[in-house]
Amino acid sequence: MATGLPQHRPVAGSVLAAASPALLPDPADEGVPGRGPVEGGRGSCGGPRREYAVPAEDTLVTDRDTVTVALRHGLEAVDILRLRRACGAVLQSRNGSTVAFLVPAGTWETWHLPGTSCTAGALVPAATDPRWVIPPSGAGRAARPTDAWVLRSALCEAACTLTAGGLGPF
Repeated sequence: MATGLPQHRPVAGSVLAAASPALLPDPADEGVPGRGPVEGGRGSCGGPRREYAVPAEDTLVTDRDTVTVALRHGLEAVDILRLRRACGAVLQSRNGSTVAFLVPAGTWETWHLPGTSCTAGALVPAATDPRWVIPPSGAGRAARPTDAWVLRSALCEAACTLTAGGLGPF
């Protein structure tokens, strides 16, 4: 191992393991010699066998809509909204290229902002899912929406900031 460089190892239930499905054992390799777990409670490398947590399925919530933007643009908007104390629940996509803001239902009917998309309904994972940028909080771990027009303002401000910094246009 090189010194001075961060070492990333998949750990059961961690962000890295959940983000890298290729690192998880393939169930099809169960009976193949030299692959997957073997009898006696040992892994194929001789170490102890580990149980990996599989993320729960997302549930469809119809009382929220989803505004999706590119990752860099969305994270800049999250920073702006957090400074204003106006940020609701925010979720990163499975492939990590976009960020989705939960907004009140009905927003999709009037949403028109270039570089973004708004869809009716929201697929909401468990509150412990590692894809949450801003996880649900409070009693019952409810996913609080972001006000649509405050979000629109933050997205426009984020676009201006990124463009001024040489990271635009979108």
